[in-house]
This record gives sequence, structure tokens and C-alpha cells, in this order.
Amino acid sequence: MRPIAPSMMAAAILVSAMMLGVSVSTRADEIRVISSNALKPVLEQVSPEFESATGHKLVFTWGQAEILKGTSFDLAVLTAAVIDSLIMQGRLIGTTRTPVAVSAAGLAVRKGAVKPDISTVESFKRTLLNASSITFGEQGGTGAYLRALFLRLGIADALAGKLRPLRVEQGPAEAVADGDAEVALTQISEILPYAGAELVGPLPREVQLTTTYVAAVGAGTLQADAAARLIRIITAPAAAAVLKAKGLDPAG
Repeated sequence: MRPIAPSMMAAAILVSAMMLGVSVSTRADEIRVISSNALKPVLEQVSPEFESATGHKLVFTWGQAEILKGTSFDLAVLTAAVIDSLIMQGRLIGTTRTPVAVSAAGLAVRKGAVKPDISTVESFKRTLLNASSITFGEQGGTGAYLRALFLRLGIADALAGKLRPLRVEQGPAEAVADGDAEVALTQISEILPYAGAELVGPLPREVQLTTTYVAAVGAGTLQADAAARLIRIITAPAAAAVLKAKGLDPAG
């Protein structure tokens, strides 16, 4: 057999290394995560730790609209009801279902504005009726709950003319900070990140919306191990302080 010239062998090794590099790059590529906005501050904070440890890059989509349209993701962190529905559809792996956090809804005003009284259901109703404008997210569980709550409290008609829609990619707390609305209703974790908005407090206990957020790995993903690792990071005991700082409580 004719010996292989050193230059040819070096070239072969280089090609092999390049092919291996492509393979590694594919494995350590993007991890597509779809998450409720309530978990955005937490996931953005732990993202550098995860990316540094794994070499993967996290790519986030906020809100549940895309996954409900049928788009596939490596990991979903959404309300328990949505996660369970997607598991039933075979789109998420049921054995990876992991409760992550519990969130409460609150009321926000622009920073520096007088904080209204919302300590009781009656004072909360009065605050909404006295507000010149109100905003909240139409999409997702919080919006549906608030619509139903306004009806239950008998103030839906009175508030109809005060409701302000959000601009594209604008959150309720951001709308208050921008001066687009006087009052915002949303998850507390979605209020705290905005310096221009200020949390008045949680909704009264009798009308409070408590939401449990759950994570699960996408069915058929090639990044199951990396997705599972991210779940472990955000549910580890060390993450409890991060969750609380962002207005959430650890689940369980």
C-alpha cells in the first residue's frame, strides 16, 4: 500500500476536525425556549450561567401564542393548564413536567404617582372606577381572568371606555411607565423590572389570581439534555432567591 504523504494526512485530519467542529456546533447550538412573560426576568438572569456552562445559546420567545400556533420548541415554561394541554397533545414530554414558580397579580402606577388604596375588594373597585385609563395584557391567562373579574365585580361596563390596548411588544407596566395608561394590572414579576413603574401591591386576597408556571421539554427535540439542565437550574434551591427578587415564589 502506498504510504500517505504527511501533507495529505494533515489535510485529512484538518477536514475531520472541521467536520467534528460542525457536529459540536450543531449540538451546542440554539436552545429554543418559549416562556410566559412572568418568567422573563428570571430566565434572562440565569441565561449567562447556562450558556457559559453548556456552550448553548438560549433563544427566547415570550408569550404562548407561537406554541399554540403549532411552532415547536425545545423547552416551554408556561402556565400549568397550557403545559398540561400540550402534554396531552403529545407536544411536550410528560415525564419532564416540573413546577417552577408561583406568581400573583398586582397593580402598578407610574413611578412618583400617588398610590391608590387596593387593600380591600371595595377599595380596589373604587381605584379602577376612579382611574382615567387602565391597561392589561389581552393575551394569556391574566387577561382572561381580569375580563371575567370585571364582570363578576359588576364594573365591566363602567371600565369599557377606560381600557387602553398595548402597543406591539409593550407590557402593561411599560405602558404605565410610558404614560400610556394610569393603572396597569399584570403579574407582579412583570412590574418590578420597569424603573418607570411602581408596584402598588398585590390584588386583594379575595380576587387574587395565583398562577403556577410549569416547565416541560419539547417532544422530539434534539436538545432534551440541555433543556432538562435549564429546568434544573431554575428549580434548584439556589434559584429561590432569584425568583423572590423577581416577584415570584418557588413552586412547592
